[in-house]
Amino acid sequence: MKFCIFGAGGTGGVLAAYLSLAGHDVTLIARGKHLAAIRENGLTLHTNHRGTEIIRNLQVCTAAEYEDVPDVCFVCVKYYNLADAISFVREKMGKGTLIIPVLNVFGTGGVMQEQLPELTCLDGCIYVMGEIEAPGVIYQSDKMLRVIYGYRPGQRQDLLTMARDLEKVLQAAEIRGHFSDNIVRDALQKFAYVSPAGAAGAYFNVTSEKLQQNGPEREMFTGLIKEVVALGKAMGIEFEKDLVETGLKIMDALKPGSTTSMQRDILRGRQSEFAGLVTRVVELGETYHVPVPLYQKINDWGKENLQLHG
Repeated sequence: MKFCIFGAGGTGGVLAAYLSLAGHDVTLIARGKHLAAIRENGLTLHTNHRGTEIIRNLQVCTAAEYEDVPDVCFVCVKYYNLADAISFVREKMGKGTLIIPVLNVFGTGGVMQEQLPELTCLDGCIYVMGEIEAPGVIYQSDKMLRVIYGYRPGQRQDLLTMARDLEKVLQAAEIRGHFSDNIVRDALQKFAYVSPAGAAGAYFNVTSEKLQQNGPEREMFTGLIKEVVALGKAMGIEFEKDLVETGLKIMDALKPGSTTSMQRDILRGRQSEFAGLVTRVVELGETYHVPVPLYQKINDWGKENLQLHG
């Protein structure tokens, strides 16, 4: 398949690397020093489980330079850059392209579809621990790599054959791909890990070790998961798994020192996904009349302490 990966950070960089290593036609949309380094030296994937690999058989360019029409476009930007992604997709993608956002924030595919009615925007989510280690270098700190995607309820299932075929393509590239028949449930299930992990980690300013042992940090993490579960039930979602148990299993398998991208952005004084990962839950709580006191507490803390970066 021909792929366009919009966003060359920890998520997009890992996907581009694995798909390129599997022999697919991949173009990575990047910018700045990261773009320059990949152009000169290729994309370096640094991992603990498969060593370090330099990928030279991928194309890289800016959004403005991109001239192709891919089969699949993975949108891998932070939520606060979603408007840029929508503009790129509107200008560059065709009716034969599957657009799959795999952002941290729940419901992004629906947001994109509203603004791109003539295209096919699925919903998706990804489980991956990746970040830019240096210009041109992506560090994948854990071998976990899952991509789940699917059509929303009531959505026209255009390009269905390609969507089904993509699952096998991903799996052959050593990506645990899954074409979901209930993406709303599956995306919220992922959100029920990444949002609580980021919120609790940022609030207490701790790495994974503190969330792996009994104490207020772990209690906050599990309490936040329960609030997302309550929201899901109010939305009519029936979860097949105990999400507290699932979240703790993921957390406890992380290597020492692990943090979320939101935490790293906050610590570096950058813009973060706080609004999408925390404030959005408070807003959903108000919409569905579900109390979310822990999220409210962290949201209040964020408003007071993260005015420049939230």
